[in-house]
Amino acid sequence: MRDHAAETHIFEHSSILTAVLKLAIPTVISQIILVVYNMADTYFISLTDNTPMITAVTVCMPAFMFLSAISNLFGVGGASVIARALGSRDIRKARRAASFAFWGCVALTLVYSLGAWALMDGFVDTLGGSIPQVHENARSYLMVTVVIGGVATSLNALLGHLVRSEGRSMHAGFGIALGGVLNIVLDPLFMFVILEPGNEVLGAGIATSLSNLIATCYFLTLIFRHRQKSVLSLRPTSKGLREGIPRDVLTTGLPACLMTLCENISYAVLDNLMAATRILACQAGIGVAKKVNMLAHCMVRGMAQGVLPLIGYNYSAGDHRRMKSAIIMSTSISVGLAALWMAASLVFSRELVGIFLEHDPEALDYGARFLRILCVGGPFSACAYAFISFFQATGESVKSFVLAILRKGVLDIPLMFLLLRLIPIYGIVWATPIADTACCVAAVLLFTRFVARLPHAAPAASTRAV
Repeated sequence: MRDHAAETHIFEHSSILTAVLKLAIPTVISQIILVVYNMADTYFISLTDNTPMITAVTVCMPAFMFLSAISNLFGVGGASVIARALGSRDIRKARRAASFAFWGCVALTLVYSLGAWALMDGFVDTLGGSIPQVHENARSYLMVTVVIGGVATSLNALLGHLVRSEGRSMHAGFGIALGGVLNIVLDPLFMFVILEPGNEVLGAGIATSLSNLIATCYFLTLIFRHRQKSVLSLRPTSKGLREGIPRDVLTTGLPACLMTLCENISYAVLDNLMAATRILACQAGIGVAKKVNMLAHCMVRGMAQGVLPLIGYNYSAGDHRRMKSAIIMSTSISVGLAALWMAASLVFSRELVGIFLEHDPEALDYGARFLRILCVGGPFSACAYAFISFFQATGESVKSFVLAILRKGVLDIPLMFLLLRLIPIYGIVWATPIADTACCVAAVLLFTRFVARLPHAAPAASTRAV
């Protein structure tokens, strides 16, 4: 039997603050680096003073982020099942869940990548890249990042979830951050040195795919080197299809997948409504505003993903008091971080957007106004996201599913069309913070009812021995 004491100690014995910070800080940092490298593509392309190129990268974001939806389907679901299996001392189930999550992610990503390749032109137009100058650049970017580099990108995020599920948050954070740092380094190399001028968008795509491939290789090497003391197994086996593992992984991960998918659909609708104005400055402005606003969301996402194994482990082990303390602590930190970023965005909106759009005063004006609207929903989104992740960790797939589609899709898309009639252009953007606020209220109500029904006594020490 492998020794898991080092990994499970933080779940059972560390103080709540220590456990939350140790698990979440590496994840938060890695998520921040992910957003920074995502912004790096836009920043380096902005050096060309070419607004259609900037727009091409921003309209590709939903298609590229769909890879994250696939990763979350198997990664969040797999991490939750693994953490709960460890809490109940079922090591065999944890190993089988890891194997199913890995190969399921590979298979679904291949289907998506091939589909994007077969339907490329229509796909780009649907994303809002119908303007000829935007279309060709967006096409080349998606070909490299989604069709060629899709599997590596999905596995990078998936393996981060799986490694984190057994308490190796530092290793998971390093692997995700590695891809981000490499992308920042490789961007200017491919964009301005290796490729000919005019191919900057293609260069950004190559840098992104190559960096994700290297990060994926790091995770695979890590798992192979620690195979003697890790519960993670990537060996394909039919046993991973038993014990209800596929159903448990998929139903738990589906809300996380749908939340990312609905975010992408929502962003695509927003981009198309902006494109319908035929004002390129509006499209460029909203694209940059969304990316800047992503920083608050990435910190919240990192916090939620970091503490998910802690919550799932203690829920399965029966220590509900420790579980509740973890979610309250992590939610408070998430909301605080989001509030700080909201304040910074309100005060420095022009400076933040100007990093990317200084060359285009009209797009800069639109982007700054859009950012001030989007950031208002940050603290409410942080609270909602934390409780959605809580329900994922505890296997409450129905509750997390309802909140996920409520946050993105059910509320904000209809609101975009409604508010567009009431407030031209800006009404489209106001739909996001309004939907975030409504989802936050629903999440608090569901969480309060759920925890009120849990027993308050912690399990005896004898039952918690490793």
